Amino acid sequence: MSIPVAPSPGDEHLDTRLTEQQNPRTVDIDQLSTLEIVDLINAEDAGVADAVAQEREPIARAIDMVVACFRAGGRLIYVGAGTSGRLGVLDASEMPPTYGVDADLIQGVMAGGFEALLKAREGAEDRPEDGAAAMDDKQVGANDFVLGIAASGTTPFVHGALRRAGELGAKTGFLLCSYPRHALTKSYDVIIAPLVGPEVITGSTRMKAGTATKLVLNTISTTAMVRTGKVFGNLMVDLQVTCDKLQDRGERILMTTLGVTRPDARSLLHAAGGHVKTAIVMSRLSLDAQQARLRLDEVGGAIAELVGDL
Repeated sequence: MSIPVAPSPGDEHLDTRLTEQQNPRTVDIDQLSTLEIVDLINAEDAGVADAVAQEREPIARAIDMVVACFRAGGRLIYVGAGTSGRLGVLDASEMPPTYGVDADLIQGVMAGGFEALLKAREGAEDRPEDGAAAMDDKQVGANDFVLGIAASGTTPFVHGALRRAGELGAKTGFLLCSYPRHALTKSYDVIIAPLVGPEVITGSTRMKAGTATKLVLNTISTTAMVRTGKVFGNLMVDLQVTCDKLQDRGERILMTTLGVTRPDARSLLHAAGGHVKTAIVMSRLSLDAQQARLRLDEVGGAIAELVGDL
């Protein structure tokens, strides 16, 4: 599938970035009733999933790169600024409790650092050298995949990070919601560009572009977890019990997969050190926790290779 590229500007005063253009369908939004505004925003949001679907092939290519990096001992590192950066940090932070992975496996790098997660530091995105320095700080290498996220496609911090990551041998990808410039398509290993169109409020990319970004990141990280054996059927069996909610979820997964009572599931989970996948292998193969973990290590955590289908 060919990548759409930015059209040549007919007027030098017009911004060719799709995310910065004025939406003709919402020019009178300030004259509408509350319900009319709600309906208008919803109508604009309705096209986001279709825009993401158009990028299914580059998304799949990015995932295959991520999985290859994981299997080589590498990491997935998101880099962004503003809303884009916060969404990357959010996706990364949700992986350890959901799939039991180390916090280092998927990381988010934010222009402006931790403080920028809570309070905007808009100038931080303008320094490409800071993005490059962040890659050095992370000791990015050939086994890593670095995904830059910038709705407009032009954020200097992100491009600085990706250029340095490439110099260090990492695979690189770029996620944007505007037409990729021709030069951009030659710079990185994969380009993902869901074209959601101009925002309801001009330039407010936390809206449609932000929604599209979250959909893409959800798809990348979730599929990578499935491909690396973190899921059994459609159950998140690699979760580690760390709170009452996860204790309940873990017990219910064992009750579903093993057909045991809740007390038996609780006892088994305790014997497995709170690790659901280990508990399943213990029960299915009549092993103790240490033996189950060793068997899982032998197959790279792919539980179905040991116990068959759900």
